[in-house]
Amino acid sequence: MKIDIDRHVRDAFARAANWLAVALAVSLPWSTSLTGIFAALWLIASVPTCDLAALRRLVRTPAAFLPLLFVALGALGMLWAHVTWGQRFGGLSSFYKFLYIPLLLHFFSRLGDARAVLIGFLASCAVLLVVSWILLAWPDLLKPGTMKTPGVPVKDYISQGAMFTFCMAVVLYFAAQAWRDGRRGFALILAAAAVLFVANVFYVATSRTSLVLIPVLLVLFGYRQFGWKGTIASGAVFLLLLAAAWPSAGFLRTRVTTFIHEIQTFDPDGQPTPAGERLVFWTKSIGFIAAAPVIGHGTGSIRDQFERSTAGRTGMAAKAAANPHNQMLAVGIQLGFVGIAVLLAMWLSHLMLFRIGGPAGWIGLVVAVQNIVGSQFNSHLFDFTHGWAYVVGIGIAGGVALKQSARAAVEAR
Repeated sequence: MKIDIDRHVRDAFARAANWLAVALAVSLPWSTSLTGIFAALWLIASVPTCDLAALRRLVRTPAAFLPLLFVALGALGMLWAHVTWGQRFGGLSSFYKFLYIPLLLHFFSRLGDARAVLIGFLASCAVLLVVSWILLAWPDLLKPGTMKTPGVPVKDYISQGAMFTFCMAVVLYFAAQAWRDGRRGFALILAAAAVLFVANVFYVATSRTSLVLIPVLLVLFGYRQFGWKGTIASGAVFLLLLAAAWPSAGFLRTRVTTFIHEIQTFDPDGQPTPAGERLVFWTKSIGFIAAAPVIGHGTGSIRDQFERSTAGRTGMAAKAAANPHNQMLAVGIQLGFVGIAVLLAMWLSHLMLFRIGGPAGWIGLVVAVQNIVGSQFNSHLFDFTHGWAYVVGIGIAGGVALKQSARAAVEAR
């Protein structure tokens, strides 16, 4: 009798954890507070469902072990940082979320319903897409000053562009599957939805990172679906979309042309520009890493290093940043080449999870590639929304991938 009660209790916690994972995914495009709350509630609900023996086996795999090593290295990095303990714990707060990856892998390889989470996330982004287009057309629906960028009601245009870029890639995959299955009408609806997501990036949430990511993901999609011919076709489709949007997408043209101008007129002591600031931050960061190449300056030391470098400088060079806008540099300043090596190994281990076919393989690959490419221009893993999107996406898609691999191994035997 005790065993049955335990099983019922465990099943109840598993159902609760799954719905909390759905709520976590739904909240990601909208609210940082709700994301943090649902993440904490999911952790509480998932702990009673753990199979400790299976979790120990999972932790021995690189995909689960390396995130734990990343967090442990961040904790150790506090010991040699020459900043206040408040700054050290502030730096460590960027690492905590990666503890969830092994737990999500464990839960969704055994109990979780990843399909419900994906549907919840796509539906949430679809609602945000509709709201974005409505507010672009009628901005007076909100109180003046509510939106920093027209058509971006919550968070910022970089986050919105990243969410919609992911949705484009995922919806395209299901459109291709529906077309192959003979559901041509449904496939065309999904393709139209993907175009609407891309159009929002072009006309509303135009981040330069998304403009790099869209062709990368389209080319990857073409290759996975149709081989080299698909790669060429996908690249051509992106160029056609860009050419169609260019005459009417004023913000898109501004983002591209100002970037070129900012590079051409770059002066580290001149007036701040987005591209110029990145060049300054990257140049300084390389110098910081060169000064402590093995284990870095310690966790939480980024702002301190930039503050030390501003003496006697003007313009962009006088800005004390807390973010070098590059994930490897953000890790290297604090943890040196040791930290960068762990970061690269973690990315590689997660890419290797998604060599399989099927939806989980594609979705996980999109999450990993999007983060790796985006992290060359931003410290995405340490950002709240982008970091949690990576953790949730890798954890859930990776759990499904592990389940499929285990099932394939059993069938092979």
